[in-house]
This record gives sequence, C-alpha cells and structure tokens, in this order.
Amino acid sequence: MTETTPGYDAAQQNYVRALAGQLCTRHTSLLATAENDLAVLRGRIAIVTAFIHDPTYDDTARRALAQALGLPQPTPETTR
Repeated sequence: MTETTPGYDAAQQNYVRALAGQLCTRHTSLLATAENDLAVLRGRIAIVTAFIHDPTYDDTARRALAQALGLPQPTPETTR
C-alpha cells in the first residue's frame, strides 16, 4: 500500500514521492544528518518527559513545563 499525505491530490503525492526519492538517492549524507538530528531531539524529549513525570521535582514547575511544551501533564500517580 502506498503512503499518502492527507489533503494532497494525486499530482502533489507524486511530486512528494519524487522529491523523497531524490533525497534518498542523491543526498544520502543530508538524510543521515537529518536522522541523527532527529535522534538527538527524541532523546531530549525523553529527558524532558522523564523530568515532567518525576515526582521528586516541584509539581508546579513540572506542570508549567509540560504546558509550555504541549506535552501531557503529570498524572496523579506521579505527583506528591
């Protein structure tokens, strides 16, 4: 099954597929750099999420951080 992008018509889907193909074949080093950057960002999000749900830190600060970043609020079992 072919992956589609919601809101794109067939011509736009084909254009996106062509660009993705070019990226994979012509710019492998850029793709590798982007994947590495994404891995770093995912790691940072994991650290922030762990902080937000760690009850040893101030509840108000954790809730404010979660709200500012658009992340889920600490659950009752992770609050003091």
